[in-house]
Amino acid sequence: MTLLPPPDSLLDNAALFLDFDGTLVELADTPHAIRVSPALAPMLERLRLRLEGRLAIVSGRSLEDLKRHVPLHDIAFSGSHGLELQLADGTHLPLSIPIGLDDTRAAIEAFAAATDGLLVEEKPASIALHYRGAPDAAARVEAFMTALAKARGFTLQAGQMVIELRPDGANKGDAVKAFMTDPAFAGATPVFIGDDLTDEHAFAAVAALGGAGVLVGPARATAATYRLESVAAVAAWLGAIR
Repeated sequence: MTLLPPPDSLLDNAALFLDFDGTLVELADTPHAIRVSPALAPMLERLRLRLEGRLAIVSGRSLEDLKRHVPLHDIAFSGSHGLELQLADGTHLPLSIPIGLDDTRAAIEAFAAATDGLLVEEKPASIALHYRGAPDAAARVEAFMTALAKARGFTLQAGQMVIELRPDGANKGDAVKAFMTDPAFAGATPVFIGDDLTDEHAFAAVAALGGAGVLVGPARATAATYRLESVAAVAAWLGAIR
């Protein structure tokens, strides 16, 4: 089924949840190589005011990393695919660090060191292995991370040219559902905009709550209701909202 672009009315009485990489900024070879448009922060601030505070960034990045790129106050954040949550008033939900994470990280770093182009991204409660710089290693990376997850009792989370080991529990959909219990978001219609397979949990969550998802990028099987072609299309659509 062909998904149409979202109507402007979608944000009427909405709670807006935005993925970061591939949605608000273009994907880059490494997480540190992204370029954040100077227009992003003013746009988010205008959306926050338009939505009366019902705005959150829901990312796979750690909260610490995410907030370096989005230095705004009074916006809710979720990092590490739902494992970290911070409300708009700065309140943090406690984060549980899984046992054995350090040993697992050491094993992944040793594996990555043997292949040029692999990059280990450390997060407070998970570890991601990026292979955008070594696409030919995809099958080896997947096999290694799958075996490690099984041996160490972690869950495998696949994304675009990245595989992450994380503890059982939260995902982006859980983060959306948690935010929707906050009085600041309660009663609104949730809308999630994202591009990656990891955003499908959030698309399903907003649909279950009577809202809608917006897929960014090429058409694929998805739980989203609408689609925008690119990061530029997201910026244009959000920028036109008044």
